[in-house]
Amino acid sequence: MVGRKLFDLTQGWGGTHPFGVPVFVVTHTAPDAWPHQGFTFVTDGVESAVRQAAEMAGDKAVGVAAGDMARQALAAGLIDEFWVDLVPVLLGGGTPFFNAVTDVPLVLDDPDVVQGRGVTHLVYRLHSRA
Repeated sequence: MVGRKLFDLTQGWGGTHPFGVPVFVVTHTAPDAWPHQGFTFVTDGVESAVRQAAEMAGDKAVGVAAGDMARQALAAGLIDEFWVDLVPVLLGGGTPFFNAVTDVPLVLDDPDVVQGRGVTHLVYRLHSRA
């Protein structure tokens, strides 16, 4: 699941999302014409997008892109683990992932760590909420 801002920024990945389809795009207004299969534009909120994605995923996981979509899903109680990929590049700016989270503290379990070449993958499960 992604937000419209990321969708527009990437120009819809040219119709080929790097993680494959289906992709649920949360937006206020769906595009008039989108020629690519596997993209669903959800205009009634994050909760609806997660519900639709979960129904389609069955017993598989549903991923939520970082940023405002993840913050909204977290606030709605729809996130049970966080995947963080650390890459050794300092950009000097950007959007904080959790700057507007109000239901704190969130306690995370110790991470599962996978060391890759030029990246460290961390998976944190949500242990408890405030």
